[in-house]
Amino acid sequence: MAPFQPRNPDAPVCCTCGTQYPSNTSPSFTTLSSLLSSDSHYHNVFTPLSHDPEHFISIHTEPKVAIGQRAILVRTPAGNVLWDCITYLDDETVEKIKGYGDLVGIVISHPHYYSTHVEWANAFECPVYLAAEDKKWIAVPLGEHQSFLDQTVTSISGKNGQDIGVKALKLGGHFPGSLVLLYDGRLLLADTLMTTPAGMGKWNVDAKGNTRNKPPGLNSFSFMWSIPNMIPLNTEEIVHMWDVLKNYDFRSSHGAFTGQDIEDEGVKGRVLESMQIQIRHMGYPQHALLKETI
Repeated sequence: MAPFQPRNPDAPVCCTCGTQYPSNTSPSFTTLSSLLSSDSHYHNVFTPLSHDPEHFISIHTEPKVAIGQRAILVRTPAGNVLWDCITYLDDETVEKIKGYGDLVGIVISHPHYYSTHVEWANAFECPVYLAAEDKKWIAVPLGEHQSFLDQTVTSISGKNGQDIGVKALKLGGHFPGSLVLLYDGRLLLADTLMTTPAGMGKWNVDAKGNTRNKPPGLNSFSFMWSIPNMIPLNTEEIVHMWDVLKNYDFRSSHGAFTGQDIEDEGVKGRVLESMQIQIRHMGYPQHALLKETI
């Protein structure tokens, strides 16, 4: 196997978001070649998800690059899909991912995670799926592997064109084309739905092993237009997200960062409850979504 060679190793990479750009002289930029230098000590960590280690593997970079988001490798019998993208890519990462089987596609949730996706697509010679609505945020020249999704629901195909059971669902909200990914009852969120600290709480049992109920009014997810500026989505966007999600069943959710995994057969109800909490506290106590049930 030929060593991984970046096509544009000296193209600037934003130190804040990790996205590769064609040119910039700002001191807040680095390059992929700098990250790959022998004294950089960067490496990617592969961590199988504890509840389904055979099919889902979390990948993140240490030391942290940009905001430290993760990608998730989704393994299916008919080919694998990479959910979201991280900036750091080296020969070891390419070999390890190929060792798990063919990568038939990369699906990126939204522009904050575009990172070095052209390098990834070239390395694996597979399509990278991006929402058509977010095309204007692409910073690097378009490549032959980029595929733009126009539909609300897209079934990702294997190399022979077969349906492998992986669906990209376009919810919008955080960005006009923000996506989530669904496979085998597991919903991969990025921060299209933002997993909250309350959502990570173990509300069914306390430290002494006693069962307890989650206190009322605590959400599991928030729905944000701008996360750094804490600006929530408007009610219409939240309703649109639910109109898509309510048609699918899922038993777990997996957020943008390591550890943001909620294993709960009732997690779909927690999504709806979180939407209702946010809409109610935004000043709409009579909104129609508050009457929705699972």
